[in-house]
Amino acid sequence: MTDGSVHRPARRLTATGGETLDEIVAEEVAVALVYNGVSHAVMMATPCDLEDFALGFSLTERIVEKASEVFDIDVEPVGDGIEVQVRIAAQRMASLQQQRRSLAGRTGCGLCGVESLAAARRPVTKVASASPVSREAIHRAMAALPALQRINKQNGATHAAGWADAEGRLIAVREDVGRHNALDKLVGALARSGEATAGGFVVVTSRCSYEMVQKAAALGASAIAAVSAPTSLAIETAEDAGIALVAFVREGRLTVYALEGRILS
Repeated sequence: MTDGSVHRPARRLTATGGETLDEIVAEEVAVALVYNGVSHAVMMATPCDLEDFALGFSLTERIVEKASEVFDIDVEPVGDGIEVQVRIAAQRMASLQQQRRSLAGRTGCGLCGVESLAAARRPVTKVASASPVSREAIHRAMAALPALQRINKQNGATHAAGWADAEGRLIAVREDVGRHNALDKLVGALARSGEATAGGFVVVTSRCSYEMVQKAAALGASAIAAVSAPTSLAIETAEDAGIALVAFVREGRLTVYALEGRILS
């Protein structure tokens, strides 16, 4: 796999003339997730950490209930894209075939292709015994995130999702051109590493949508903190899940949209 960036020629034009550049840009390819030989979803993604992506997607989309139900993940370049072959438990595959849910994702889009309105908003996981999160910890984690955005340093075009412990120390960070993908990669990375997640929270370099909260709930996060704005459905979902939702985490300030009592000042 690649490091998430590719070189492309470009021409910069200014008032005084022009110059030819060798630009580093974010790599974006079609990634097909294939379960037990059956194609289920095609997402546009950054082609790195794809094992993490496949496992995280499988968990957050409830294709499997636990990581041990994923037996094998094989990444195979195919033509202009990549197939990720995922072998899962037979009973989970049977459930997946019954769902008949086909996603056709674009950058930052996680609901394309859902067949009914009822399927678009599924019940959110309730977070059990979530811990309070201090304002200081949120700012510490968000301030540390840019230094760990290896891909974004090169191309300036990728989102990041990070997992922080209760003190705001970042345990893991994953990046992708799609914000949902970055969070799925984070879920997968934590599941693969076996890192303890109790009392921790998610930080993201994007706006906070309904699906971002859904994926944070799958991790058992006490809170999700975003650098940009939330949507109305994200706020409602956070309240239902028992996750504090914090947004506009910038320059020493933040805004709490859900479960204000969870955030300690």
